[in-house]
Amino acid sequence: MTSETATVIGVDVGGTFTDLVLMEAGEVRVAKVPTTPDNQAFGVLSALDEVGARLDRVAGISHGTTATTNALLERKISRCGLITTKGFRDILELGRRTRPKPYGLIGSFTPLIPRELRLEVPERVDAEGNVLTPLDEDAVRDAVARLIAADCESLVIHFLHSYRNPAHERRAAEIAAETWPNAYITAGHRILSEYREYERGVTAAVNAAVQPILHRYIERLQSELSDRGFAHDILVMQGNGGSMSSRIVAERAVNTVMSGPASGVMAAAATARAVGGDNVITYDMGGTSTDVGLAQGGIPAVTSEMELEYAMPIHVPMVDVHSIGAGGGSVAWIDNAGLLRVGPESAGAAPGPICYGQGGTRPTMTDANLVLGRLDPDGLLAVDEPVSVDRVRAAVATAIGEPLGLDGDAAAAAILRIGNDGMAGAIRMVSLARGHDPRDFTLFAFGGAGPMHAAALARELAIPRVLIPALPGITNAIGCVTADLRHDYVNTVNTPLTDLDIALVRRILEAQERDGRDTIAGEAVPVSAVEARRFADMQFEGQSHLLTVALPGPEVTVAELQESFEAAYWARFEVELKEIRAVLVNLHTAVIGRRVHAPLSALAGGARAKTVAEAETGRRRVWFDSGWRETPVYDRARLPIGAALNGPAIATQMDCTIVIEPGDRTETDALGNLIVEVGP
Repeated sequence: MTSETATVIGVDVGGTFTDLVLMEAGEVRVAKVPTTPDNQAFGVLSALDEVGARLDRVAGISHGTTATTNALLERKISRCGLITTKGFRDILELGRRTRPKPYGLIGSFTPLIPRELRLEVPERVDAEGNVLTPLDEDAVRDAVARLIAADCESLVIHFLHSYRNPAHERRAAEIAAETWPNAYITAGHRILSEYREYERGVTAAVNAAVQPILHRYIERLQSELSDRGFAHDILVMQGNGGSMSSRIVAERAVNTVMSGPASGVMAAAATARAVGGDNVITYDMGGTSTDVGLAQGGIPAVTSEMELEYAMPIHVPMVDVHSIGAGGGSVAWIDNAGLLRVGPESAGAAPGPICYGQGGTRPTMTDANLVLGRLDPDGLLAVDEPVSVDRVRAAVATAIGEPLGLDGDAAAAAILRIGNDGMAGAIRMVSLARGHDPRDFTLFAFGGAGPMHAAALARELAIPRVLIPALPGITNAIGCVTADLRHDYVNTVNTPLTDLDIALVRRILEAQERDGRDTIAGEAVPVSAVEARRFADMQFEGQSHLLTVALPGPEVTVAELQESFEAAYWARFEVELKEIRAVLVNLHTAVIGRRVHAPLSALAGGARAKTVAEAETGRRRVWFDSGWRETPVYDRARLPIGAALNGPAIATQMDCTIVIEPGDRTETDALGNLIVEVGP
């Protein structure tokens, strides 16, 4: 069965909606249903029913989930216990000498594992891997028994310097497995073999905290799908932009954190490669948040230094995405200083914005767009009892307009402006703040709300072009379909190049690639090829900031390491530091199993009108910065390929509404993407 004839499904669970795309023999079917927060599987099954999926004919289901991310953010996690080196039980709480806010002398956070569940045992390995104190096995047995008696569901074993010598962690895990009531045992070195005990410990604690939650969810979903005739393992998206089989995903549950944003960036990168565009800034605005990322040469930026929230660093490779609490459901409010704020609190799927008619009473970005004519009140999804535009306008005027001395329309416009400023700041964080000029990029806008705001943001940031994919509101689900298998391995070396044993470097890289290939083979997922990408984390001696450089292959030389690092440092800072030694800190290999994907051309759709005028469905008054304008509304699916359209205009489709600002010019390409040339 070829990629053109096989039936494949991508499904992404967001904070507000669950999106699904089914691709079969050139046909595309999509669904967007409300997310079911209490059990995300119900939303997935509902989306499958909506597209009429015959699961006995489906070759693969790729799934992006927010189960682990939401569990961490909401602290709805499993009860965990920790066994660690004597004298180091408080590492997870002491952390680094940082503060949650830049001003003020106080700040606190709650560690994932409370102090009474963090137990110590005698053992010690030094930074070179030498055993200073043998592992006290009886102390381990006693600690395990105490944690079982304390009703812990998950166990973390985190010993000092285990990245260099994991023998004690391995033995402690073997002892724990003798009596621990389940398989939820996390040995820190298996998750992350890097130095920095705090970051390594937090990453292991995150894995343990969400492992039971993810395992139960995936097991339940897999069972439901199997009962309906699905004969394969689900593929679950990871934060690194790749996927892994459901049979092993729970072992590395931490890797699924931020999988939703990652899938959107992967779809953007795949689309950019298909249309010949190299550099894109990805802008995903959904119902709850906005995620922005960057891809150069069709390859997303990846980082191993993501911090989900204050004092929660997760040091596994993830697509570098910056998130802010600004989505369609973001609540507008007046703070104690009398200033208008938008987000980070969201109305979510329930009760949702006022206009959804599900009991929402506080104005949101979606309500502002409705008041300003950008949304069609008859085209809203998930509406139980329709609410008139006049009622929404009155609610906006009361909650926001009266404190600011504005009428309902002006208050709605203010909400949009404040929300747009926040999203523009997020885009600056992934571009200007990292040495990239936004004018050299195309803004790839997707999500259910992204195309409504993209042109305004592009003009604010001097981005010359906006690319809106064929199915913007389903892009994350498409990213799941286009994702390859991927497994990342990191080992610390932490040696100056002048003292480096290059043979050791080559052995580590070869071992990492071998482990990745073995893992992919064990997943039993068809792949067309397996390849490895190798990287080095480096710094100048005495520095703490790392720069990641790509390596040409496993037979890398010291000279190549030096040249690559100096080039990367110059590109980032335009500074040469010839007098300081370069240090190789970590070696990283990404092993990728290339899957055969359905062609993106299938997303272009079917019959289209012969002229732009034939695609027009009506007109309505829409507010822009220049005021109210009588604006044509088009059915996007019928816009002719190659035909030009000048703003102002509104284009509608099932999964989103697109706002084309006055002065902008847009054209539909052969893949069904809208290419918007931003006017001055």
